[in-house]
Amino acid sequence: MNERIGILTGGGDCPGLNAVIRAVVKAAAKRGWETVGFLEGFEGLLDLRHRSLDYHEMDGLLLLGGTILGTTNKGRFAAKTGHGEVRKIPTETLDRAKRNFDQVGLRALVCVGGDGSLTIAQQLFERGVPLVGVPKTIDNDLEATVITFGFDSAVACATDALDRLRTTAESHNRVMVLEVMGRYTGWIAAHAGIAGGGDIILIPEIPFRYESICAKIAEREQQGKKFTLLVVAEGACERGRGFVGATDEKNREARLGGIGAVVAAEIEKRTGKETRVCVLGHLQRGGGPTTFDRLLCTRFGARAVQLVADGMFGYMVALRPPDTVAVKITDAIGRLRAVPLNGDIMQTARALGISFGD
Repeated sequence: MNERIGILTGGGDCPGLNAVIRAVVKAAAKRGWETVGFLEGFEGLLDLRHRSLDYHEMDGLLLLGGTILGTTNKGRFAAKTGHGEVRKIPTETLDRAKRNFDQVGLRALVCVGGDGSLTIAQQLFERGVPLVGVPKTIDNDLEATVITFGFDSAVACATDALDRLRTTAESHNRVMVLEVMGRYTGWIAAHAGIAGGGDIILIPEIPFRYESICAKIAEREQQGKKFTLLVVAEGACERGRGFVGATDEKNREARLGGIGAVVAAEIEKRTGKETRVCVLGHLQRGGGPTTFDRLLCTRFGARAVQLVADGMFGYMVALRPPDTVAVKITDAIGRLRAVPLNGDIMQTARALGISFGD
């Protein structure tokens, strides 16, 4: 019988998951290996729900958004309850997953996911499952890799939204507030804000003050610029205050969202300027991947198969330009990669006069 490897996609969906699946299946097939895909992430491993992934089936996956295997960030394998908070998965659950791994007859498992999914993967690895990781999150907040796939696609979506909001803001002399994803970090807001010509960018790394925001709007008015574009990450906070959001009663967890509306209402109240808010939400996670992400996903998938061939289990593929490298999963998880406040991105923004509300 040919050797078999498994693959699963965990956590939130994002553009590029299918491109990784395609690369893994094709690279494995070149070695004569069969690839088995588990459905709905780690839950499929626990319930033995899987399907064989045929080499010829992969055509068209490169540009297809979502994941043909399905994914979930809930269920019996949830290991993260918030940044820095890790829930130990019960030993019996890990042992059942290990038995199923052995029953399917796999050489190794490729786990595609962000901080939460890779935290689960590490616990499985410590329980004896040979596996490798592929880093995914649109938030780009995973340590040990310069960039995660899905981020560039999310930034492209947010930048396109800013381009569209600019024309309507200018036509009506309005303040336009665009709320983007970014629970703990402001990578999407910062990159899209600069690329889309934003005037004010609010990120979780820098608590903001309404006085500073309104001062920037007033400064633009004095310069004859009657409209303002403001980008705010969902996790941005006013100085001295916490997250804006609501508690999901069913799952007993905080669900962020709503900071855009809060900021817009306060700006209109303080300045008298007509202000509108647009929440991108899951639009940033949907659709096909950008050219950059397609290439990155393909490189990550091929390198993951190489790690399996080399027996480098407990490692994750990472991008350290110009190359992909292998890093220990433990070096990536539980370490939030925030936007460096003195880094080139921030220096560029401030040199252009962009306000961060501080």
